[in-house]
Amino acid sequence: MAHIPVLLQATIEGLAPQPGETVFDGTAGGGGHGRILCERIGQAGTYIGVDADTEALERVQAALAGVPATVKLVNDNFRNIKAVCQKLGIGKTDVILLDLGLSSNQLDISNRGFTFQQDQPLLMTFDPDTSKYPFTAQTILNEWDEENIATILANYGEEQFASRIAERIVKEREMKPFATTKQLVDVIIASVPGWYRHRRIHPATKTFQALRIAVNDELGALRQAMADGWEVLAPGGRLGIITFHSLEGRLVKEFFLQHKREGDGELLTKKAVGPERNEQLENPRSRSAQLRIIRKLA
Repeated sequence: MAHIPVLLQATIEGLAPQPGETVFDGTAGGGGHGRILCERIGQAGTYIGVDADTEALERVQAALAGVPATVKLVNDNFRNIKAVCQKLGIGKTDVILLDLGLSSNQLDISNRGFTFQQDQPLLMTFDPDTSKYPFTAQTILNEWDEENIATILANYGEEQFASRIAERIVKEREMKPFATTKQLVDVIIASVPGWYRHRRIHPATKTFQALRIAVNDELGALRQAMADGWEVLAPGGRLGIITFHSLEGRLVKEFFLQHKREGDGELLTKKAVGPERNEQLENPRSRSAQLRIIRKLA
């Protein structure tokens, strides 16, 4: 399944990339946003595409073939925006975009355990090279104690049955260590009440979200990327962030409001922008997407 960039029109219009500008795309993904950004900044512009997933960068390279801009692709986490820019000799950027959603490729074909709809290894690392990570989802499930597992599920997944799920995980692993997503899904379903299994949202959604956030330190990465990104953003530059769950959304909203209060930021989105009905129908994974954009004043 091809990756469909979310909120594409709203993102491009809101960030308003101009000819000759420098764009930092911290989650280059499938290159959907990147191609349009490159077309807007033209031959005199520079596009820096960063992704922690080496496989994603290969797709971006293909997607951006023939674009007019100067393209620099980097395998790194967007949290290292300052180091990436320094290494490339980039002083300031005019546009920063962070699309915090998983790509369809990561969900459907990466075979790293991001989806509960297929039976895959329980890794959940953005980079295929798991040696770069202190632990994987499998490590958490098989080695962490019950209290820490419950804390992860409650804090990062906002899972109301975190304690029940954690208790069952610990019991199940004594009989058979966790290795695949199906094992985890079966345990979650067995842990929660019947009504919880039959809602529109799959009962495993929050647990999978929590494990992925923990493995990739997503909230820590977002905090660092916003703080350091603000430093490398030129006066008049625009920072746009697309979030997909409330934890991310709150962090971004608070960061933007802080700079508005301090007088060095202007909110270009008065409230979060979500997908219109036709986009939700074409791409159901866009439903929870929210775009916020701020301009740096000084």
